Amino acid sequence: MSLFPPLEPYHREFLDVGNGHRLYVEESGNPDGVPVVALHGGPGGGSSPLLRRLFDPHRFRIVVYDQRGAGRSEPYAGTDHNTLPDLVDDIERIREHLKVPRWEVVLGGSWGVTLALAYALAYPAAVAGLVLRGVFLCRRQDIDWLYTEGGAGRFYPDHWHRLLSALPDGEGDLLTRYHRALDGPDGEQLAREWTLWEARLSSLTPPPELNVDHNAGAMAKLETHYFVNDGFLDEPILPRAHRIQCPVEIVHGRYDMVCPPEQAWLLHRALPDSRLHWVAAAGHSSAEPGISQALVRAVKALTARAARAAEGNRSGRYTQGSS
Repeated sequence: MSLFPPLEPYHREFLDVGNGHRLYVEESGNPDGVPVVALHGGPGGGSSPLLRRLFDPHRFRIVVYDQRGAGRSEPYAGTDHNTLPDLVDDIERIREHLKVPRWEVVLGGSWGVTLALAYALAYPAAVAGLVLRGVFLCRRQDIDWLYTEGGAGRFYPDHWHRLLSALPDGEGDLLTRYHRALDGPDGEQLAREWTLWEARLSSLTPPPELNVDHNAGAMAKLETHYFVNDGFLDEPILPRAHRIQCPVEIVHGRYDMVCPPEQAWLLHRALPDSRLHWVAAAGHSSAEPGISQALVRAVKALTARAARAAEGNRSGRYTQGSS
């Protein structure tokens, strides 16, 4: 099942969420359709037109936005008043502002999975179902996988050496040093190296030339801001995941080098009503054809489950689906 054709938003705006932050928010598809929201990765990755194409535009009212400091939101790369609780509350502000009774689908990828899960835990009545891609649980070992030599650096030693060599001399681990050095005179170049490292890991066969200049500043500043603070998580997500009772469809590449597949397996085991779809010969990026096609199928499967549940409730026959 391929992506839906490209489409343009019918509405764009900047939503003031306080403390100097204005979020870029767009709507596309059917204004009277089933409301869905897509959460981009990063932190700092910004939204992509591809997110609109994961949903049937005739059926869905598709809400896509840029999180604080990311993409077209203002201030660009701003870290003040930018924590996970802020991002969670922003989703609720958007829902209330757009007069959405509840999100029938919350779709999140990578960091967007962390955010989607945190939102579902904080506002369970606002979420009918989740579609999650490239599961990132934001545990210390998940962050260490990306930014220590003993993790992904073992598989990409040449790219790891380039990432490390770009840094000026200093004390601390790589994450801490990048976080500090991004405010220095070489910050722009260091941001590009930081973002190139993750981009090279994201696909099984990345293109020879990767252009990350459009979002390197926000990716580097926000990822280091969040990850030196353990994602601003008061409690780990995994031990609380069983509280999420809505249906969940999980899509994960078998060869994901950004978010190792163990995370998807552990989350699937913890969620009472989840289904896990492995994508063979795929990595992390939603732009990989196998991943994007699996996401389109997952959205369709989730909404079909919801329709069956509604019909069962009307007839008095429905029981919760198996995981």
